[in-house]
Amino acid sequence: MARVVPKEGKLLKTFWINLIILCFLCACANEGAVSGEVRQEMVKNDKAGKIAVATVAGGCFWCVAADMKKLPGVVKVVSGYAGGRGENPTYESHAAQGYIETVQVHYDTEQVSYEQVLQYFMRHIDPTDGGGQFADRGHSYRTAIFYATEEEREIAGKVLKSVGESGKFDKPVVTELIKFSSFYPAENYHQDYEMKNSHHYKVYRSASGRESFLHRIWQGGAGDAVSPRYGKPDDETLKRKLTKLQYNVTQLNATEPPFENEYVDNKKEGIYVDVVSGEPLFSSLDKYDSKTGWPSFTRPLEPANIVELEDRSHFMVRTEVRSRHGDSHLGHVFPDGPKPSGLRYCMNSAALRFIPKEDLEKEGYGRYLKLFMPKQ
Repeated sequence: MARVVPKEGKLLKTFWINLIILCFLCACANEGAVSGEVRQEMVKNDKAGKIAVATVAGGCFWCVAADMKKLPGVVKVVSGYAGGRGENPTYESHAAQGYIETVQVHYDTEQVSYEQVLQYFMRHIDPTDGGGQFADRGHSYRTAIFYATEEEREIAGKVLKSVGESGKFDKPVVTELIKFSSFYPAENYHQDYEMKNSHHYKVYRSASGRESFLHRIWQGGAGDAVSPRYGKPDDETLKRKLTKLQYNVTQLNATEPPFENEYVDNKKEGIYVDVVSGEPLFSSLDKYDSKTGWPSFTRPLEPANIVELEDRSHFMVRTEVRSRHGDSHLGHVFPDGPKPSGLRYCMNSAALRFIPKEDLEKEGYGRYLKLFMPKQ
């Protein structure tokens, strides 16, 4: 398949971003410098510990990193460059040096396996495109799995074979298997780009065609490649696990008393998860005192874990909020919150479990620690 030469591929991406974002795209050439230290040691999985690293390439590393962070068990994701020649590639030079935009996924092996990481990754790319990914063309945007050991090579081969035989694609899978040699982290402004520049990122991702492709191929369920760690136990288990109030709120759509509940006055830093399934829902960073007597938030921590439904009970029309995996009744959302969202997610404490920031890694939510780190 004919490919655009690296320089042209990089220029096309720059043009595409500038075109769709127009005046919103800020100059970022002066931000951060690439680390001169090659990250070879990062693939040496800690056999005594539980954190391992997978290195994958799926086109624009902004998008791949943002997707991989959503996988339960992922601790952190670093965007960078791999598979090229020479040292210290930069965003301006990496394509000419033969490097590919790549991410390193640090994951907890007690929560998710290497095979599951790759399965999830494969559902967030077009593995049949050998000339780039979506709007990004050229060899530096092609897809690849970098294996560090023979065991990883065998697992990756198995995953690629499975995807090729899935019947989802009418063209062969061309994602490459490449022996890992080195990885260089990208410039600071590329790290966590979807959080630092959320508007730019959303516009770019939508216009690139990635989102529509994934929705069409996987019918909106790209994340389902890995059986979610979050789920709803049977009713008997719930009755044993939950208090009477927790059961009545989450399963019978009850409402707890205002002011006399566990989290209305909680000011500690951390996240709130579904008491039934454990799926992440809200962050203390978005919590505020609404004076209503219930814990209130301006936005969800993980919008994908939130389901909003019309509620016509009690002779009113409201918007009910439920958890996606646990199907728990959480509360309601109202359009009377503070800026910037203007929303008030009014939740029942009984539907939530609070995890303080110091316990996030221990509880398996280490990927959210960065939210509570001091701004640089």
